[in-house]
Amino acid sequence: MPQLIESPTRIPVPGGKVIDEYVGRVRSGSSAVSVAHMTAPAGWDEPAQTPDFDEVTLVLAGTVVVEHDDGELSVPAGQAVVTRAGERVRYRAGAEGAEYVAVCLPAFDPDLAHRDES
Repeated sequence: MPQLIESPTRIPVPGGKVIDEYVGRVRSGSSAVSVAHMTAPAGWDEPAQTPDFDEVTLVLAGTVVVEHDDGELSVPAGQAVVTRAGERVRYRAGAEGAEYVAVCLPAFDPDLAHRDES
């Protein structure tokens, strides 16, 4: 039977970014996939990571910049980027901030992100 997700679970993070998880380890207990709506202010960034999950990032507004070993990729609204497990990446918001949906397979878990200590 279909399951209605009436509201997300807000996950607190530093730097002014807002994460609303609709499906995942926190909201639904799913370890297979996570789906979260995110809003990041201009200037937001996070440490580099080498995750144990694939991530699809669909940008709804603004720009998400993905730094990787070969350079960086700017992903504007209306486009998406796929990063693969084992790739070292770093996400940041463009000058106007960013609104996006992130889908992680398997579901996001901080222990699976393997973020750089800085």
